[in-house]
Amino acid sequence: MSKILIVDDDVTITELMKALVKMEGHEPTTVTNSLQAVDVANTVNPDLITLDLMMPGLSGYELCTLLREDPKFANTPIIIVSAKGDPASMEKAISAGASDYITKPFGVDNFISKINSLITA
Repeated sequence: MSKILIVDDDVTITELMKALVKMEGHEPTTVTNSLQAVDVANTVNPDLITLDLMMPGLSGYELCTLLREDPKFANTPIIIVSAKGDPASMEKAISAGASDYITKPFGVDNFISKINSLITA
């Protein structure tokens, strides 16, 4: 069982992702405040992190960069899950250190397969 940290300010999306991750046998932890995400990540020590881009406080780009700068999370897979589907946003996310990118609304199978492939990689 892998620990997944889900960071998104939309409670509905967060609960959906939590349920999907749990159904796959993983242990989800959710954070709806990007400013608390680093503290929670240090406490939980997740095997994978999902981040929304558009959040109050720290954006997903800023949070991804912060996490990548911490040696503890330098190699932790980070998946951006965002409504921003334009190439520039995707490119910026990858440049910030994201391992993968999923556009909302996302397909359940795609979401789960990306998580599983990055955890086993």
